[in-house]
Amino acid sequence: MPDSPSVRISRRTLLSSVGIAIVATATSASARSLSGALPWQAFSANPPDPVKSVGWTYFRPEEARAIEAIVDRLIPADDLSVGGKDAGCAIYIDRQLAGDFGDSARLYMKGPFKPGTPTQGYQKDETPAMRYRAGLAALDAWVKQNRGGKSFAELSPEDQDALLKDMEAGKVELPNGVDAKAFFTLVLGNTMEGFFADPIYGGNRDMVSWRMLGFPGARYDYRDHVSKHNQPYPLPPVSIAGAPEWMGKKG
Repeated sequence: MPDSPSVRISRRTLLSSVGIAIVATATSASARSLSGALPWQAFSANPPDPVKSVGWTYFRPEEARAIEAIVDRLIPADDLSVGGKDAGCAIYIDRQLAGDFGDSARLYMKGPFKPGTPTQGYQKDETPAMRYRAGLAALDAWVKQNRGGKSFAELSPEDQDALLKDMEAGKVELPNGVDAKAFFTLVLGNTMEGFFADPIYGGNRDMVSWRMLGFPGARYDYRDHVSKHNQPYPLPPVSIAGAPEWMGKKG
């Protein structure tokens, strides 16, 4: 028996009412998500945790001494800034190796692993943490064998520079299959990151590199100065965590 007009209208009205209710609920939720009432914060899904610059998380004592010596030769102290060690570059690398970067948590690591082109970057299965551990051990063994039983940190600055230059040029054959040039490139890149990254990650202590460059940092607005070419930025830099002056220089 066919539906009567009144039944069809009732059914249409019912379906329309349900549809309106669903849309209204979704719209209400969307409105809340766009309003200031929703407890939303930037980086709430993966907030940066301020790094404490005391102690070591990944490096063993002998590894820490070696990496501090290395970063201090890659970025030696001069009249413009402190060296890599005092800038916190070793601390930065240590904390990165103890985190997602160290174990390649955000990279595809299932293989197959085949040699890639220079533009493809590192293509093997060792994580950065594994590469640092193997690289520092190989460097220590090479130095002890070829430099009278000394460690890298015990070499003179001139000898340290000479060895690092030879590693960069691929003139050093480290033991246990460690590629000296690739290891140097890895450490150099991470050292530069530590020197120029936001201090919240452990390096660039007291925003030393930003102050040297006149970089404003994480200031929310500096449009008034964008068009002022070849003029020093007049305000001190600001980290993601704020400025040390605002926190009694505790940052």
